Amino acid sequence: MKASEVREMSIADLRERIELERNNLETMKVNHTISPLEDTSKIAKARRDIARMMTILAEKESQN
Repeated sequence: MKASEVREMSIADLRERIELERNNLETMKVNHTISPLEDTSKIAKARRDIARMMTILAEKESQN
């Protein structure tokens, strides 16, 4: 997800999306432990997306 897309989201939507992405990341980690994923870079991409969303959320919260 691009930063410009994340910046357009509201604070509530960001919080919900972060929770959803965290759950997806945990699921991917468990699935990878059981049987290796075909594309392991998806885990790193998910972590980066979550970090990007959390950073933008913190920026928005500090502005309000």
